[in-house]
Amino acid sequence: MKELLAKLNIRKLLGYALYMLLVLVFQNMFLTHIRPFGVSCMFLPAAVVAVGMFEDPIPGAVFALILGVFADMAFVENVILFTVLFPVLSFATGFVCRFFINRRFFAFMFTAIGALAVTAVVQMVKTALVDSWSVSMIPTVVFQVLWSIPPAAVTYFGPARWIK
Repeated sequence: MKELLAKLNIRKLLGYALYMLLVLVFQNMFLTHIRPFGVSCMFLPAAVVAVGMFEDPIPGAVFALILGVFADMAFVENVILFTVLFPVLSFATGFVCRFFINRRFFAFMFTAIGALAVTAVVQMVKTALVDSWSVSMIPTVVFQVLWSIPPAAVTYFGPARWIK
């Protein structure tokens, strides 16, 4: 137990808890009210990618799991979607960054846009399976990804990069 507490960095843990709180508040209290073309921004996948990129795959996945639980509680239409999806995205990002790509802005944006697209497509498929399919879902997915890119770019320079 003593070794576990010695390894646990309380400052880093509190930093990521605060980061998670800020991300959730910004997503749920601010961005949900700005809806161009009726589409909300969803930049939580970019925050998950940032933590996966700047941490190892396992700590990134743990952060993403906790963020996913809180995100599923915040979005009433989801039950377990983000709890499953976010850790997978974060772990995959951490793994790829560890062995294949660097941690620079271009690589981050490419990975974040991929995570935003995967999240939007999974949301679309879930909606199509539960309700019904509509061709109007495809532009919604595209607009959601495009609207989420500016906040995603800001997350690269955010706390995930400098919490140590």
